[in-house]
Order: sequence, then C-alpha cells, then structure tokens
Amino acid sequence: MQREIDRVIGRNRVPTMEDKKSLPFTDAVIHEVQRFLDIVPLNVPHYAMKDITFRGYVIPKDTVIIPMLHSVLRDEVQWETPWTFNPEHFLDVNGNFKNNPAFIPFSAGKRSCVGESLARMELFLFIVSLLQKFSFSSPQGPDGIDPSPELSSFANMPRFYELIASPR
Repeated sequence: MQREIDRVIGRNRVPTMEDKKSLPFTDAVIHEVQRFLDIVPLNVPHYAMKDITFRGYVIPKDTVIIPMLHSVLRDEVQWETPWTFNPEHFLDVNGNFKNNPAFIPFSAGKRSCVGESLARMELFLFIVSLLQKFSFSSPQGPDGIDPSPELSSFANMPRFYELIASPR
C-alpha cells in the first residue's frame, strides 16, 4: 500500500478522494479489511410489513427479521477464499479495483446505512494519510498479530495490539 501511495500521491501532498481511482490495491485492502473483520455480522432488526413468502417459508406480518450480513461476506460462492484475508477479492486480472455485489458491510437496499458514503470516504482518507506518514509494526514482529476478530454476541471486535508507528 505504501509503495502505491508513494507512487501516486507522494509523501507531501494531502490525499483526496480523486486519488482513490489511482490506488486500486489500497482500495482493495481497505475493502478486504471490512469484509474479513466483519465487525457487525448482524444487521439491525427489521419487521415484515406484510405476510411474505421467502424460499417456501411464510414470514407473517410484524415478524422481527435480523439479516445476517456475515453469511454474505463469507459466502463460498461469492468469494474465492472467504475465510482468508485476500485483497485480490477486489482486484481484476489487470490489478484494477473491482466491486463485488456480495460486499455489504453497511447492509443493502432501502435500509442500508445512511452514513455509508461518508464512512467509506473517511476510511480511505484516514488510512491513506496514516500510511503516507507512518509505518506500523508490532513489537512481537509480523507473526505477533492475529487478524481474526474476537467474537462476541453482537459484534466482532478487533483485537487489541501494541503497535509502533514510525515516521517515514
């Protein structure tokens, strides 16, 4: 990511959203972090507004429905290696960024997160700015980091780590 950032932006210019299209690997890593960590595996509860039939099952009006985003982010049909951190999930054969319709960490449809576009913009600018100015390492070395989240009843929380941020 830092090589790509250095090549496209350099170390002195402030990144902008216009840079995103020129940073496909960086964008792919940011997307893959969201997919792999799966911070909020369950969506907010919804209610059936009327009786509906889904895959042969009748869901009565006023039934609470809790969509499981996790099932889509780990779907073995949608992802080549769903249980592995793999930024290539978001890159085509030429190294260009490609979206995947199964990437829904903010939900989908009418009830998706209203702050999704702002969150995506902030994630991109924040991460690129940090990597532009700092290199990060672990006191335990590269093997001292377990990327899998700590599972809980509602959210998958990232693990706590000691990191060293070294100015570049």
